[in-house]
Amino acid sequence: MTDERRRNEEEAAAGQAAASSEAAREEDASEETTRDVADAFDSRPADDEAGAEDEADPVSASAVGEVAQYREHLQRLQAEFENYRKRVVKEQTLAVELAAKPVILRLLEVLDDFDLALMHAQDRPDFDRFLHGVELVYAKLVDTLRAEGLERIEAQGKPFDPELHEALMQSGEGDGDPLVADVLRPGYTLKGRVLRPAGVRVERT
Repeated sequence: MTDERRRNEEEAAAGQAAASSEAAREEDASEETTRDVADAFDSRPADDEAGAEDEADPVSASAVGEVAQYREHLQRLQAEFENYRKRVVKEQTLAVELAAKPVILRLLEVLDDFDLALMHAQDRPDFDRFLHGVELVYAKLVDTLRAEGLERIEAQGKPFDPELHEALMQSGEGDGDPLVADVLRPGYTLKGRVLRPAGVRVERT
């Protein structure tokens, strides 16, 4: 092979290498351009989403404000209801504690009369006067309790009623309906309700 031919081949190879290098650079530039364009298009949805979020922010802030307002209102109502509940419980407790006050005040008058009767009995031991005084005090006590709705159960000679009478004793072996023969302990009703049944002796005839 001659020197001239060798130089021609070397020059041709160098030209091909240069062309390949140039093609590679152009391909890289084309890919870079493509990426830039794609990035540009990809950035648009992000901008749109950001804009949408910016537009939604006022609505979200308004909703959060309303929720906070409702929560504050609810907490205030809960506090007011709790204070009301405590006040009602206190008033009811006080009412129950003082419910017997009027009755006790009236019974104090009866207690005063008993004190006077006992003092007079010690100073002047007259049985008849003492008995009369006790009868007056007893009548006053009965009137006081009757004014509060207390009534004695009339049981003597009545048919036996387990709701009104308590059989403490029983006599007779007949098959007839049981009757109250004797009242061993008085029974009372309070405003129509049985407070204590009468203790009785029941007899069957």
